[in-house]
Amino acid sequence: MIQGKKLKVLLIALIVVGLGIVVYGISVIVIKNRSANQKSLSIIEYRNSQYGFSFSLPESWKGYSIIEDRWEGSALGGDVTVEQGPIILIRHPQWTSANPRQDIPIMIFSLNQWGSLQLGEFHIGAAPIGPEELERNSKYVFALPARYNYAFPTGFEEVEQILENNPLEAF
Repeated sequence: MIQGKKLKVLLIALIVVGLGIVVYGISVIVIKNRSANQKSLSIIEYRNSQYGFSFSLPESWKGYSIIEDRWEGSALGGDVTVEQGPIILIRHPQWTSANPRQDIPIMIFSLNQWGSLQLGEFHIGAAPIGPEELERNSKYVFALPARYNYAFPTGFEEVEQILENNPLEAF
């Protein structure tokens, strides 16, 4: 009887120790992954208080520039512009006219414009799909244009990696 109790206690102790080792191993992996992501993630932040968002960039983008332009939305079945709004391009510091690099384009829609676009009341560009929502705040929707990298310019892979980390934060 006493030996049976000792065996049960020993078995329970082994299970507890084993679970502790598993939990410790998982936490080490999570911490290493989080640390690696933070290193590869942004150190530089572009902050736009006019529209209420920030965008995190890796250190390699130090010295970036901002280009402000407009997007245009056309009526279905025609070329008449029925909507328009701002698009902000975050430009890599190594971009030159002789060697252009992939910009990070951020389209800005009012909530009403975004709703109209989703209802198919207008379209943007020739792509059969619309822009992809990145984030929103109480006034604006921030979106990535469809086929923004269709020409595969230098740096498009880096921009895709940056975007995978969800760098845009609305406020």
